[in-house]
Amino acid sequence: GRLGILIARHLKRLERVILGYLEVCDGPEEEARLGILETLQCTIEHAWPRMPCRLPVLLKALLKMIWDVHTDQSSTPEPVKAALLQGATECLILLDRCSEGQVKVLLEGVYSSCEENRIRECIRKVQENT
Repeated sequence: GRLGILIARHLKRLERVILGYLEVCDGPEEEARLGILETLQCTIEHAWPRMPCRLPVLLKALLKMIWDVHTDQSSTPEPVKAALLQGATECLILLDRCSEGQVKVLLEGVYSSCEENRIRECIRKVQENT
């Protein structure tokens, strides 16, 4: 529908905004990041056909965010961290679906070289999603 068209038209700017937000921890409640992950989910759902070419950029940003959340030593409460990881994982699953499994393939290397259980857990969820 119309939202899809609007999103497609503004995708480049939107993507910059999303990537910017994913990079920045915004205090213990992480409202901005949680909100932007939801925005990203909607964007992927509405701009499906445009996503595969943006895969590398989005994938890198999401993985970096997952890593940052995992290694975050600040006062971010555990449920917030879990919600961030869950949101990022959902985005990866959506990206995988719209790229016909490309994300699974790209994540294999990350999984095999990663020793962090929490990150492996996120990747496993994507790998197991059909």
